[in-house]
Amino acid sequence: MLATFEDIKAIYRNDPAARNIEFLLYPGLWAITFHRLNHFLYRLGVPFVPRFFSEIVRFFTGLEIHPGATIGKGFFVDHGMGVVIGETTIIGDNCVIFHNVTLGGTGKHQGKRHPTIGHNVFIGTGATLLGPIVVGDNVKIGANSFVVMRDVPSDCTVAGTPAKIIIRDGMRVEEDLPRTKEPATAA
Repeated sequence: MLATFEDIKAIYRNDPAARNIEFLLYPGLWAITFHRLNHFLYRLGVPFVPRFFSEIVRFFTGLEIHPGATIGKGFFVDHGMGVVIGETTIIGDNCVIFHNVTLGGTGKHQGKRHPTIGHNVFIGTGATLLGPIVVGDNVKIGANSFVVMRDVPSDCTVAGTPAKIIIRDGMRVEEDLPRTKEPATAA
């Protein structure tokens, strides 16, 4: 329920500056630890308390993780200030997120409104991913990739504004992201 051993191992795997027990001072570790508790309470249907605790955690860590977000094991946030993870976000195992990343909604969707992130995904500083998009496994999203609003296939690297695929299956390419079905708008 709380931070897993995999979450602690992720710190040492992803941060060369990690030494000794300094991991106890990482705001990302505190955020994920309390998120796992908040998520448990949220899933039980406990009103108010999970959201209240998530706001306290945001105040102390600078990471805003909605209690409804589902986050896999081995999650690592480096320099997490400004990270926003929306309610219906799903994040797979062994993902790395840097500061100022937004996994948010567009305001145009009902139900599933936030991104689904695969396993072993790296999201660089300042990247913005919006809407119910799907990011495949083994994807790297470059710093300041703004705004990713289309699905990202597995095994590729995405960068730029607007975001484009620059590496696919180890080969250098430059192609637009595939079209994602847009929500129907009310007339």
